Amino acid sequence: MYDLTGFQRDLLYAIAGQDEPHGLAIKEELEEYYEKEIHHGRLYPNLDTLVDKGLVEKGERDRRTNFYSLTRRGRREIEARRDWEAQYVDADGKPA
Repeated sequence: MYDLTGFQRDLLYAIAGQDEPHGLAIKEELEEYYEKEIHHGRLYPNLDTLVDKGLVEKGERDRRTNFYSLTRRGRREIEARRDWEAQYVDADGKPA
């Protein structure tokens, strides 16, 4: 996960928190978090990068809509990241 951008990590977490979300659902989730518009030109290339890295699977719901889900590797990467963070801060955000 060290080679991902912060935005790509946020995409992983947004996908993990939903049940096979489509691109617009992910976009809306991140727009709420970032409090600004996320453009398609930023969203979809980064989703494709996560797919190319084997962290996310892309499926087709219908001809116009794709959905995304974490791979086993993607879940392991999130777990490893959380373990790494726990070395420095506890669940309340206080130093460990």
